[in-house]
Amino acid sequence: QLQLVESGGGLVQPGGSLRLSCAASGTTLDDYAIGWFRQAPGKEREGVFCISKTSGRSYADSVKGRFTISRDSAKNTVYLQMDYLKPEDTAIYYCAAHSPATPSRCSIYPTPYDYWGQGTQVTVSS
Repeated sequence: QLQLVESGGGLVQPGGSLRLSCAASGTTLDDYAIGWFRQAPGKEREGVFCISKTSGRSYADSVKGRFTISRDSAKNTVYLQMDYLKPEDTAIYYCAAHSPATPSRCSIYPTPYDYWGQGTQVTVSS
């Protein structure tokens, strides 16, 4: 059974950076597409970035040029590097995994994802 644990959240000033980690146990993340999602108070969960089994990527327009995603197979971890953070990036960030029918694709919509972590809080404020 795949288990996901997020870490790396915290309080950062506008313009700052954070790197979130999504560490897996139970099986290898290489068999899954991984997505990062966020949910702010009073808002629906939204997709931020995803990476396919073959490292294809998709992302939300709101994070273009500021966030990146990467895999470290040796550490069984996926990272979300967040730069030039804005107050509107404040949310709980979740990683999720699913085994896709098309290895080269991933989705920034939550529907196909079967496994979810518990989330990590990111607060961007001066």
